[in-house]
Parts: sequence; structure tokens; C-alpha cells
Amino acid sequence: MPERNVFSTNLLISGYVKAGDIFSARDLFDRTVNQNAVTWTILIGGYARRNETSEVFKLFSEMRKSGIDPDHVTIVTVLSACNDPTIMNQETRIHGLVVKMGHKWSVVVCNALVDSYCKSHCLDSASRIFEDMEKRDCVTYNAMITGYGKEGYNAKSVEIFVEMQHHGFKPSDFTFAAVLGSCVGLNDLSLGQQVHCFIVKTNFVRDVFVSNALLDFYSKLDKVICWKKLFDEMPYLDGVSYNIMITGYAWYGQYKECLEVFRKLQLTGFDRKQFPFATLLSTATALHDLQMGRQIHAQVVVTIPESEAEVINSLIGMYVKCGTLDEAKMVFRNHSNRNAISWTSMISSYVQKELNEEALNLFIDMCKVGVNADQSTLASVLKAAANLGSLGLGKQLHSYIIRSGFMSNVFAGSALLDAYANCGSTEDATQTFDEMPEQNIITWNAMIAAYARNGDGEATFKSFKELEKSGLQPDQVTFLSILSACSHCGLVTEGLQYFDCMSRIYKLDPLRKHYACMVDILARNGLFEEVERMMSEMPYEPDEIMLTSILSSCKVHKNKELGIKIANQLFKMDLKDGGAYVILSNFYAEAGNWDEVAKVKKAMKDRGVKKVPAMSWVDIKQTTHSFSSNDKTHPQFSEISQKLDYLSKEMEKHGYRADTSCYHHNVEEGTKAESLMYHSERLAIAYALISTRPGSTIHVKKNLRACVDCHAAIKLISKIERREIVVRDASRYHHFRNGFCSCGDYCTPENGHRNPSRERAAKEVALSGKDEEWFRREYGDRLHAYNYPAKRYDNQGGRFNNDMRVGYNPNPRFERRPNYPPFDDVKLPRLNAPIEKDGDKDPIQSNKKTRRKPGKLGIKVENAMRQVQESH
Repeated sequence: MPERNVFSTNLLISGYVKAGDIFSARDLFDRTVNQNAVTWTILIGGYARRNETSEVFKLFSEMRKSGIDPDHVTIVTVLSACNDPTIMNQETRIHGLVVKMGHKWSVVVCNALVDSYCKSHCLDSASRIFEDMEKRDCVTYNAMITGYGKEGYNAKSVEIFVEMQHHGFKPSDFTFAAVLGSCVGLNDLSLGQQVHCFIVKTNFVRDVFVSNALLDFYSKLDKVICWKKLFDEMPYLDGVSYNIMITGYAWYGQYKECLEVFRKLQLTGFDRKQFPFATLLSTATALHDLQMGRQIHAQVVVTIPESEAEVINSLIGMYVKCGTLDEAKMVFRNHSNRNAISWTSMISSYVQKELNEEALNLFIDMCKVGVNADQSTLASVLKAAANLGSLGLGKQLHSYIIRSGFMSNVFAGSALLDAYANCGSTEDATQTFDEMPEQNIITWNAMIAAYARNGDGEATFKSFKELEKSGLQPDQVTFLSILSACSHCGLVTEGLQYFDCMSRIYKLDPLRKHYACMVDILARNGLFEEVERMMSEMPYEPDEIMLTSILSSCKVHKNKELGIKIANQLFKMDLKDGGAYVILSNFYAEAGNWDEVAKVKKAMKDRGVKKVPAMSWVDIKQTTHSFSSNDKTHPQFSEISQKLDYLSKEMEKHGYRADTSCYHHNVEEGTKAESLMYHSERLAIAYALISTRPGSTIHVKKNLRACVDCHAAIKLISKIERREIVVRDASRYHHFRNGFCSCGDYCTPENGHRNPSRERAAKEVALSGKDEEWFRREYGDRLHAYNYPAKRYDNQGGRFNNDMRVGYNPNPRFERRPNYPPFDDVKLPRLNAPIEKDGDKDPIQSNKKTRRKPGKLGIKVENAMRQVQESH
């Protein structure tokens, strides 16, 4: 057998590389004694094609150590692998070697350097090489045009293209594709049409690659007629042409045409692995067509597409949005190559289905297998923590975000801000906002929504003014938060002003949600004529949310005529939310119409609608305890009951009488009062009182809105126990302290109409710890503790009215406010709370700095995140 020479060996290695058998190529390379620059370059090129960047640079380093100098082909081959963001500064090192070895005048090497720098997002370095090059060719200009276009510098990309024409270089198919991409980025139809004319003149219109770029240009600039005509006139079509058409139709919601083009694509002989399965799955999702989604899934299983990870993620999203979470879980479990997007899709699916603990457990598993979370993952996990109301877990995730380097990311920062707001900590939310290096409209919206959710109208409006000063344009989400704040605070005039300037000044069309907020603002304040006028003028039909809000206000303001009209409208609707039926039933019950109550309950039963039971949760010693109304199953119920009995007696000493109008069942008054005492939030608070140290803050979560009687009772409990009690109900956060609530009692409309001075006083006391007795000494009867029987401010007479229910129908537009001194100028003493043991600190004040121990789930998350950080 003849002895192999270097040429034949190189030829064999090249054959193995082209056949994709890199292992045989490497084995032959290792057994070759006389290796030259060509031998090394061939193997390096094989690894570069497989995107094994680390192996490329390892071989290149061994080549230099062996004493063989790389030639210009070797350098170009190595530079082609410099597209991995995890390998830093490799282009710079090779650039230095190019200068050292005298290759800096080679056009081929310089082109490779320019292209490599552009792919690594180092446009400054690429531009310097481009300017210093004595000789350039078409490839040089193509690299710069593409580089500027991909980084968003579309105007500069077009400028380079014009310069290329002035220097007499003929454009290639890559040139036209890059320039058309820049035209899309500039949203410049006229410029793109000029490029189209140039393509026709240079006879590139018959090139399928250029024609596909034109198709993409017209589809993204909403020129559907031009786009369809071009597709029909194209002399040659490939799979990409069909993919662009399918994606375009799906983008514009023309799903029928999308499926027709896909059927034509199936009849062609193009590679099925390149079919746009992800787009087709998004079409099935948009149509909520589970059967179609399953058919596409079957084709995916048979075909195994090239973009398998993207398709798997689309499958998970399709199954979740079509309501089959079990099938989504099956797809996720059976997918072996799960990336961050796959994990994020599944985590966000759990969050959408309100399976928040499952989402957090999945995040723990993701950390354990070593998959790095991205900003989307963190946003979903933060949402789960916020839904659970877990401030401790939110702080752990905050720490993880800082260690992962995502604090500078606007998306992750906004999610963290929103999580703090959902956990009731506006202070942490504000600090997060102030520390963000960049603030866009998303972060401003999150901050404004945080204040609105906690009922702080003053801070909401202040943030809106700061947003305007920053030069950013408020959007529809901004105004939704503003109107929500007006609704929480009862600010009718301000709500009407912002609603008007939304369309008049900012040219934004109000959506259904904006009208719903306005209806709620007007209805809560008894302005029913304005409500009916707005509903008749708005471009939407009133939905269940609007009608339910009006009915609730009719019950408060004793507007029986309108209430019956709205109730009849609601009853005719196919309501799916049990809350609407409850309000409907309560309206009839308060009117004493028990026959109609029975009809409502029968309708609920016939329509399969179930009333959501009231539940409350409290975290004690790393364990979450849940309570329902009249729940006697807790192991410590006897102690809880004793605590409630004690509190009941103490509250009676302060003038408390149970408001049985909240209990809409036809039973004896004594039974009603006893049932109110065992509402879920009171059980949770009583258990927290007997399980935590004196003076510590209590955090309670409730799935429904707190009733009027419980709201009044919790105010008194906070005063008796000298505790801060934070309750998150279905509508907002309530901070109870010293017998006051931060909502100023406006959230419980039965307690009276809005009195801004009273609200400000209540919020000042609840949030700052000022002593109620001090206020009494300073201001006398002008400020009271709002204990039952509650006093009302009579707007017409300018006095407090002790009668809560009879003959009270004020017009908030003509409110006469008492002339209280400004609180900003008042220096208040600290609350003289009982001191725990031998300490000398106010327990309420000192508790703010006490770090809350994380729950079991929080500990698991913290440990998993620490393991990931240590491994990296």
C-alpha cells in the first residue's frame, strides 16, 4: 500500500469534515505526523461549521504552540467562529496577531475582521478598520451595511450603501437584502421602492434570495397588495418564500389565507424541516383551535423541524392558551433539550393559571439543572411571588437579579417594581424605581400603577407630572392607572379632567377599561345621571364589569329604580363570574326581596356558576395558614376563638356594634353578628396575634373584598393591640394602624362619601404612627377615629352627621371641606406603644428593620439560586 503524503491526508480529513464526521476527521488528524497549516485549517474549519467555538480556539492555540504559523486562510477561518458572546475579546487578540504577522493589508483578512467585529456588536472597531483600509471590495461594504442595520443604525447603513455606489462597486444579492432590512427599520416605503427599482434595473429581481427580501419588506410595511402581487409574479419560489407569506398572513390576522398558503406549501417538494410550524401554532392559538394545534403537533413529531426548540415552546404556549395544561406539561417533560425559553414558557403558563407555587417549584428545578434565567423568566417568577403576596420571596429574587446582573435591564426592573407594589411595599417599589439606571414608559407605568393600587392618589398624580417632564409620552396604560387611582380615592373632578385630556391632548382613544373606570368613579359618588349619559355615548356596549359596579353603587345610594333596571340587564347575561351573582343577590337581599334572591341562586345553580368562597392567608413561622369563614378546622381554633371573644369585648368598649347589613342571609340578628365575628380575615388576624411577638406587623391576604363590618373591626383591633395590620383584598391594600386605615374609609362606600380632609388625616395616622389622642387634643371633634357608630360629613351643612343611612344624599361636586391645619407643618410625638420585655424601642417602629424569615418555599428558592451562582 502506497504511503500517504500530506496532500492525500489533507484530502481525507477534508472529506470527513464535509461529510459531517468530525470525530473521524479528528482521529485521522491526531494520527498524522506531518501536519502543515492546511491540515490545521481544515480541522479548525470543521469545528467552526459546528459552532464549537471553544474547540476552534483551542486548536488554533495548539497550532501556534507547535511552531506552525497560520496563513491568511487560517485567520479567516478562525474569525468566522468569533460569533459566540461567551468568548470575549478573541477578535481583538487575533487582530493583534494580524498586525504582528503583516496581514493587515490583506483585503480578505480585513473583511473577515470587519465582519467578526460587526457580529460581536463592536461597530466602533469595525468602523476604524473600514476607514483605514486602503483597498475595499463589495464584501467590505456588505459587512458594514449589514452590521449597521442589525444594530439599528439604519440611516448609517443606507449612507454606506450610497457611498458604495459612488465608488463604483456593484451591489450583490446580500447588499440588496441588507439595505431592504434597513428600509424596514426606517419604515421608509419610498426608499424601499427606489431600491426595488434598482433591483429591477440590475436584473436581480429573478434572484429568489433578493425577491424574498422584497417580500419581507412589503409584508412588514403593511403593503399587502404589493406583497401578494410580487409573490404571484416571482419566477422562482423556495420554502422561504412560502414561510414569509404564511408569517405575513398570520401577523395581519388573515388566518384563512395563511392556512391556504400552507396547504400549497405541503404539495411542494421543499424540505419539511423548514416549515413554519411555530407560526402555524400561533395561528391555532389565536383561533383557539385545539384540534388544529394537535394536527400540527403530529406533523412536528414526524418531521423533527430544524428550529425544534422554538416549535416546542410554541406547542407549550398553544396548549396552555387552549386550556389543556396537562398536554403542555407532557410536551415540556418529553423535550430533552430544554432551554431558558422552554422553562420560561412553562413557568409563565403556571402563573397564568394561578398555580403560583408550582411556578416557583419549577423555577427551583430550573436553577438546579443549571439553566440560567433570563429577564422573562424573572418577570414570571416575580409575578408568582407577587400573587402569593410574599414580600420575603420578592426580596430574595431581588438579590438574585442583582447577582445575575439584570438590575440594569428595564424589563426585569419593571417586573421587580411591580412585584413590590403587589406585595404592598410602595417604599421598596419607589427605591427600585429610583435606582434603575434607565426609565422608560414601562417603568413609569409600573410606578404609577403601584401608587394607584395602594390608593395614594397624590403620589399617582405627582408621578404623572414627573413623567410628562421627563419627555416621555403617556400611553393608554398610564391613563388606566390614573383613572384607577381616581376611582380608589373618589376624585370625580380629577377623573373627568384626565379622561378628557387623554383624547384631547394626547390623542389616545379610551378603551373599554377606561370607560369602566369612569363609570365606577361616577357611580360610587352617586352621579347616576352622568353614568347613564356616559354609557349612552361610549362606543362600547356595557359589560358585566360596568353593570356590576353600577349595581353595587345603587345598593349603597339606595337607588332602587336604577338598581332593578341594571339587575334585570345582568340577569339576562350569561354571567360566568360568581361575584356578579353575589352582588345581585345582595342587592335583592338588602331590599328584602327574598324571592328574587332565591331566583338568583337558582340561576347560579342552573348555569353551573359557583360562588368563590372567601379565603384569607397569613404566613407564620415559615408556614402559610389558610382560613375560610366560620372555619373551625384549625388545630388552634380554641385559642383563636378565645382571642376573638376578647377582642369582641374590647371593641364593644370602644363603641363597636356589628353591622349586620353586611350579612345577606335571612337569619336572626344574633346569628348574623356571630357569623361576622368568624369571617376569614378575622380568624387569620386572631391567629397571627397569638402566634407572633407583640408589636410586629401582621400581613394578611384575602381573595375577596373585605366587608364593611370587618373593615371597621380591623381598625379597632389595630388600635387595641397596637399593631400595624396590612390586609390585601381583591381591590387594594389596606394599612391599619392606631384605629385608622390608609384608604380613608372610601373603599367601604357604606361608610360615606369621600372626604379628602378625613382621608388625608386617616392616611397620615395609619402610615406614620401618629397618636390618635394627640390629634384629638390638638383638633378636638373635627377629627375622630371612625369607630362605630361612624360619623358622616354632611356636605350641605358642613358638619358631621351621626346617622349613616337615613336622609343622606350629598352631591360631591359641592363638597364643603373643614379647614384642617396642614399636616406637613405638624411635629408629632411617637406612639407610646407597650415595650416588649426590657427593650427600649418602639416595637412597631423597630419592626420595620427586622428581616422576615423566608418561608420553606423561599428557603428552597434561595438555596437553589445560591448553588447556581456558586457553580458559575
